[in-house]
Order: sequence, then C-alpha cells, then structure tokens
Amino acid sequence: MSNLLYTIAVILVILWALGFFYYSAGGLIHILLVIAIIAIIFRLIKGREI
Repeated sequence: MSNLLYTIAVILVILWALGFFYYSAGGLIHILLVIAIIAIIFRLIKGREI
C-alpha cells in the first residue's frame, strides 16, 4: 500500500511540475501538489509506525 501511495505522489508531483512550467491548468496544479504532499507525509508517518 505504501508503494502505491509513493507512486501516486511521484506522479502527482511530476504532473504539477509540468503544469507549473506550462501554466495550462491553473489552480488544479496546486491542488495536485497539495495531494502529493499529503500522500508523501502519510507514507512517512505510516512507515514510522511499522
């Protein structure tokens, strides 16, 4: 499960970076960044509990 979250977070960061450089999606790009950061933080917290 944590690998899936990490993969999703990486994909969202890549999409955010592409959108940031091309300014194509506006506010949606920042929402993707927030979701990616939350997924990374969740993975870090989940990894430390195990």
